[in-house]
Amino acid sequence: MTNDLLYQLALTQVPQIGCVQAKLLIQQFETAEAIFKASIAELEKTEGIGTVRARCIKTFNGFAALEKEIAFIEKYRIKPLFINQPNYPQRLLHCYDPPTMLFYRGEADLNAARVVAIIGTRNNSVYGKHLTEKLVQELAAYEVLIVSGLAFGIDAIAHKRAVENNLQTVGVLAHGLDSLYPSEHTNLAKDMVKQGGGLLTEYYSEITAEKHHFPIRNRIVAGMSDAVVVVETGIKGGSMITAELANGYNRDVFAYPGKVTDVKSAGCNTLIKRNKAILLTETHELAEMLGWNRIVQKNIQPQKELFINLNPEEKTIVDILNEKQPVHIDELNLRCGLSTSSIAAAILNLELQNIVQALPGKMYQLV
Repeated sequence: MTNDLLYQLALTQVPQIGCVQAKLLIQQFETAEAIFKASIAELEKTEGIGTVRARCIKTFNGFAALEKEIAFIEKYRIKPLFINQPNYPQRLLHCYDPPTMLFYRGEADLNAARVVAIIGTRNNSVYGKHLTEKLVQELAAYEVLIVSGLAFGIDAIAHKRAVENNLQTVGVLAHGLDSLYPSEHTNLAKDMVKQGGGLLTEYYSEITAEKHHFPIRNRIVAGMSDAVVVVETGIKGGSMITAELANGYNRDVFAYPGKVTDVKSAGCNTLIKRNKAILLTETHELAEMLGWNRIVQKNIQPQKELFINLNPEEKTIVDILNEKQPVHIDELNLRCGLSTSSIAAAILNLELQNIVQALPGKMYQLV
């Protein structure tokens, strides 16, 4: 881990090199180590770098200080996710400013087939609490990964309800993984991880929750999700920032309407009025808008009669999907022991027979 990780961490610490420049450099040089070993002339040729930034890279001398962070990562079994690694949240790559490095404690698949962010005010009403709990409970039928910011109010309600409904949920933090803010949510965070969810951040250990970190954190919440649901929010605040970011990332934004006299719903009403959010009243509306036309039915075995006419290749794929779904095409290739062309043909036939359904991210599941 250490040599690659050392250069990856170093890239996040070079003065004048932010997330946008780091993304361009990785596209050009592929690895962090190659960036630091490139000449100034080679670095200058990269879009958006220039002489000043190239010299900042070549003169960086903070490698020794990063050994402490590596020790922390190894001691607490933190998963460092570099921008070009497959377990990095791939949806973030479609954003112009994805974090160069993320730190993750948990087991939930950050590239799950369905990811929804649920956000809202820290000072929720009974109405907001009811909407959040109902939404999460009904999303459980779709096996959605729930993302939020682990803040007071709507965030915490969403996380807690997800745990209660055996849904994986990930909290995106505005500080390092050596602490938790707010501390009142320590037990909730432990339950989330124990349930199979996780905690995610771009901040190093010993970096505390500063006010300016939260808007930066919010871009991860927006960018790693298929859709953002704003339950209840005022006209100003973090939820409005997240909604604006999500719009900029071309994510679907949904908002529950509220009374025109209710300041806690003023933000939602404004988003809807300005066509920056889709008015949401029922969970199935969100599912239909996102193309989730099938509720996952757990522990129900397919009827054997359905598969009488399947050939051996098709039967193999169906058996795998019957054990676990959705499944990525790479896993199917690995487990089937068939040629890529044979698998592709078998999947096509299964789709035509309405037995298998393709999902975003090259994932497949039974209909």
